[in-house]
Amino acid sequence: MKLTLDNLKDMGAFSGALVERDIEWKQGDETHTATVHVRPLSYHTAMSDISSVRAGGDAGAARIAYCICDEDGNPIFKASDITGEADPERGPLNHGLTMELLRVIGDVSGLGKRQTPKS
Repeated sequence: MKLTLDNLKDMGAFSGALVERDIEWKQGDETHTATVHVRPLSYHTAMSDISSVRAGGDAGAARIAYCICDEDGNPIFKASDITGEADPERGPLNHGLTMELLRVIGDVSGLGKRQTPKS
């Protein structure tokens, strides 16, 4: 195969549109559910991760802030909302929700699934 934009597009090599997913997490004894819109990992995510680390930030918080959006693609979090720095009284996002958001980002982006080359 020749590496061309058309071939890459046909293969799905671009991150594409937001993906809607339902999530579920526990907070204390209660189970909560929500619908989220996830931007699949892409070139921009990689650059955001690198920029965050270089600036002394938190790459995990930056990833959640970049990938979790409203239905129009606008971020619903800033990294400081995730870490708790935006509002020290509110504190950081709880463990259960944080892990569920990271899980759904990985799921939408195909992380953890071994890609087998097509013959």
